Amino acid sequence: MRRNLLLCFTLTGASLRLIFGSPALAQGHGVGAPTSQPASRSNPNDPNSPLNTNRDMRIQRADDNKFLKDAAIGAMVEVELGKIAVQKASSDAVKQFAQKMVDDHTKANEELRQIAITTNINVPDALDSKHQSRVDKLSKLSGTEFDRAYIKDQLKDHQQDVKEFQNEAENGNREAVKNFASKTLPMLQEHLNMAKDLNKQKDNTAMK
Repeated sequence: MRRNLLLCFTLTGASLRLIFGSPALAQGHGVGAPTSQPASRSNPNDPNSPLNTNRDMRIQRADDNKFLKDAAIGAMVEVELGKIAVQKASSDAVKQFAQKMVDDHTKANEELRQIAITTNINVPDALDSKHQSRVDKLSKLSGTEFDRAYIKDQLKDHQQDVKEFQNEAENGNREAVKNFASKTLPMLQEHLNMAKDLNKQKDNTAMK
């Protein structure tokens, strides 16, 4: 009887060692299981990251129609204000700048209208009420007051123009419109730099 009990205990112990000594069971019960690693997070700076997989698809394409329409109106405003400035500005530097606006934007607008015809995009041939009121407001000023208001207007306007033309040059859809934006952009950047220089000179004697 004692011998049988001893044999039973021996067999039971061996069975338990086989069961709990199994690597698979040990891992299942947390015994000797490797420490779990947190899921890797996507790095927004990694071009292969899932966050950036469709980044190029999220780029907003430029609206060619709207761009040409806005550019046409903008050019007409520049020409109208330039003509007024040539007559009413008190500073020779402002008058010279204004004449350049008339010449450059007249030429650019002629090219724009040819592109509009070939791409079947309708552009306005007259100012709307909003832009006409801008012209009328400035035309009521004179002397140094006009000079200051005109240069301030040109500085703000060309800053916006440069952004819009750069966006079209980079993200436009129609090749002809994109090329026009790329070709005209350096001219607008030159105008912007000239407006900045005149703005810095506004406290000089010639601008007082």
